[in-house]
Amino acid sequence: MKKNSWVSAMFLFLVPFTMTIAFPGIAGAGDSATYEQTVARWTSYKDVADWMHKEFSYDQGKSKMVHGWQPQTPEQSFKSKSGICQDGALFAKDALNRINPAYQAKIVFIKNRQGPPHHWVASFRVDGKLYIIDYAAGSNWRSMMGVHGPYDSLDDYRRFLSSLAVSKFDCELVKETDK
Repeated sequence: MKKNSWVSAMFLFLVPFTMTIAFPGIAGAGDSATYEQTVARWTSYKDVADWMHKEFSYDQGKSKMVHGWQPQTPEQSFKSKSGICQDGALFAKDALNRINPAYQAKIVFIKNRQGPPHHWVASFRVDGKLYIIDYAAGSNWRSMMGVHGPYDSLDDYRRFLSSLAVSKFDCELVKETDK
């Protein structure tokens, strides 16, 4: 093998390998891709769910803040890759509505009968059915996480939540909200 052929072969082998290490996830996206650029490449709720499942983590420290908490913008949640349930719900709602306004994504408040903490998720619609996306639950509530549905109503989702054996959680109310 000639020297130039060997160098070319190594280049062809190493470049894809280093690109995979430098830019995991979406090919060519890299860590420098903005929220807007990334969401513009997404085509369905499955892309939002995939990113949240792989990249977003629950911020235990932020969850302990009692006063002065402000929700993050979707851009801040994308950049930090962490937050609490309200942040995750706002991120999912915004991303879903950017991808497809027909999703009619909204914030859903879940009241815990046992008192705080309560929970927030995002709802969206596909073919007239209701779905819930939740990838921002704390470690004690992991069984709530995922994309759930299809449901005919929020009452169906409430029944699903009530069927889970979740520590210190008893679903009292589920309603769509602006917050």
